Formats: sequence, structure tokens, C-alpha cells
Amino acid sequence: MTSNGRTPDEAAEERLLDIRDLRLAFGNVVALDNCSLYARPGEVTAIIGDNGAGKSSLIKCILGVNRPTGGTMTFRGQPHTALSPHQAKDLGIEAVFQDLALFDDLTLWQNMFIGREVRRRVGPLALLAKREMAARADEMVSRLTVNVPSARRTVRSMSGGQRQAVAIARAVAWGSELVIMDEPTAALGLRERTEVEEVILGLRAEQRSFLLISHSFDQVMRLSDAVWVMRQGRAVAHRRTRDTTGEELVALVTGAKSAEL
Repeated sequence: MTSNGRTPDEAAEERLLDIRDLRLAFGNVVALDNCSLYARPGEVTAIIGDNGAGKSSLIKCILGVNRPTGGTMTFRGQPHTALSPHQAKDLGIEAVFQDLALFDDLTLWQNMFIGREVRRRVGPLALLAKREMAARADEMVSRLTVNVPSARRTVRSMSGGQRQAVAIARAVAWGSELVIMDEPTAALGLRERTEVEEVILGLRAEQRSFLLISHSFDQVMRLSDAVWVMRQGRAVAHRRTRDTTGEELVALVTGAKSAEL
């Protein structure tokens, strides 16, 4: 039985992402060493660890950038030995990185619809439906707690918090099942960081699912439902956030406290 009274099989049924014994090696360098962890739907699952612990290698495997050399990954109950980036997107796995991958000189709506442009046929021509895309982009960001300007404004004119909110909105706007956030507020000031965290909490309340990579244990405690600790390419500890403290997480990451799954 698990700690909440369910059998292991019942607990496994609740898993959106289930990674078991994942291995990634580059020649003699082992980036992931039989790493196993999972994430439940409708939750923010944090992954923490020192630099070199394997966090980036893990998320690149999930996104299809790296091809694992061993182990399995199950997403929404379907096994996937290895994914391509295109397959990961088709499954509904999106990512928001520190650099945001936004185009400064394009408008908000153009950034939201890159690669997903809406066209309307007029006779033999297929024309961009600019007004429709701008209106839909306004709808996409209207429920965010950050005051994002008109969809017709360029990204360059926005604050750091607004840019981050747009990047998150773009990731979740297309029916994403899982959004991976890698240090989503690392370059932001206190006010902007608070605004972005409110966006994440609001989306979590809508049962959106996130993987959060963060070096800020305070942020992990504020945002996450569960925490995995990685060290030397392995997931060495798992905690429900309500049952741990920032101090314990520090001790688990540094090895001052014995890790346990």
C-alpha cells in the first residue's frame, strides 16, 4: 500500500508522466543513471538538484531532444521508448525556458501563432487571418493575472514579467498536457516574479500540469505539490511538498540528510 492507502497499481494510474530506469550516456559520461520519477496530472512537480545532477538531461529526454540509451517513459498511460521533438509536441508536452524563445520585434499575437498561423481562403489565395489571430491571442492572455498589453503590441515593449507570462500562455494555449518550466523567474525582479508565480498558480487551479526546474527552494515550496531531488543522474528522494520544508530539501540536495524514495 502507498502512504495514502492506495495500492502501487492504483497510484500508477494517477501518473501523467512515469519514467523508469532512464539512462543517458555520452560515451563514458553518464548523464542519467537509471533515473526513475513520475508526475501526477493537475499538479506542479518540482525537480531540484545541484548543477550537473541531471535535470537538464532529463527534461531534454522528455522533450525528445536527447534519445535515452535505456529505460522507459510512459505518458498518459502510453509507453514511449524515445520521442522526437515533434512527437513530444504532438503528445502535448511543451517547455518554457529562461530565454523564452520569443521574437522581440513581432507582436504578441504573432508570437502566439508562430507555426500555427490561421489562414482564410479568398478565391485562389490563402490569406493570414490577422484580426482573428489577434482576437484569439487577446482571449488567451486575458485570464492571466499579469496585465499583458494588447495583442498588437510587440514583445520588445513588454516587461520581463509580461514576457514570461506570454511564454507560459503560449505553452498552455494549445491544449498542452504538460508544461516544463526551466527556471521560469530566474532573471526577474521580486514584483515580476510574484506576478509570474500567480500565473502558474492560477493555471494549476485549472488542473494544468507542470514540471518545474528551480534553484529557488522558497519558490518550490510556494508553487509545487511534489518534489523530486536529483543527484548524480538519479532521482534520490521524493516528497509531497506539504510534508517537507525548505531546510530538508537543502539537506537532501547537499547529501547532509540521507536520501530516500
